[in-house]
Formats: sequence, structure tokens, C-alpha cells
Amino acid sequence: MRARDALGRPVPADSPDAVAPVPDEALPPEHALDLAQRLLDQGRAFSAHEVLEAVWKACPPQDRDYWQGLAQLCVGVTHLQRGNVEGAITLLRRGAGHLSGRLAQWGAAAADRLASGDLESPQLRLRDS
Repeated sequence: MRARDALGRPVPADSPDAVAPVPDEALPPEHALDLAQRLLDQGRAFSAHEVLEAVWKACPPQDRDYWQGLAQLCVGVTHLQRGNVEGAITLLRRGAGHLSGRLAQWGAAAADRLASGDLESPQLRLRDS
């Protein structure tokens, strides 16, 4: 596994900017959501994406849209953290398209705010609590 910084960019293994890697294997859904939220709260949306993507790729077909949508919302936040507003808008809308309810509304609203020039980083909460 390649060393990465908090924004998911590759760095040398001995770099002081390297962050702890996340598990490669899919975690149980509840654990994955908890870990992904902790990572988001630490400003590590790319790592949260990796956790959710592992579940998305390992889950039953009927659950894939949900996990894919969550992972794409995190990639959207990652793009914003890296300064790529257009990429953030695209991925937030794409993620919202895989979801329903509160998270779909959050993704669409965050993309709309960015498109209107409000570049404040949106706070993604994967759960209501």
C-alpha cells in the first residue's frame, strides 16, 4: 500500500505528511460507517472513501448503490479539499444520484452551493446521530 497524505495524495513512505492507512478489506457496515465518519471528522475524506469503497465492492448487489453513493460523496469532498471545485460538484451530484433521502439532498445541496460560488467545505454526516 502506497503512503498517502491526509488528502489522499501519494507521498514517500518516510514523509512526515504520511497518514495511517485504512484497512484494505471490507469492514462490517456499522464499523465502516463509524470509521468513515471519524476519518471525515479528521479531514480525511479520501480515506473515508477508501473504507466505503471496500464495502461497496464487497456488498450484495442490492446494496451497491448506497455504498457507491456514500463513497462518491466522500470523493466529492476530497476534490473540494484539494481545490478542484468542478470535480467536487460532479462527484457530489453523482453520489447523490445513487442515494435517497437526507444524504441525496445533502449531496445535491452541497453541489449547488459550490456551483453558486459558496466554497465553504460542506460537513458530511453519514448518520443523523
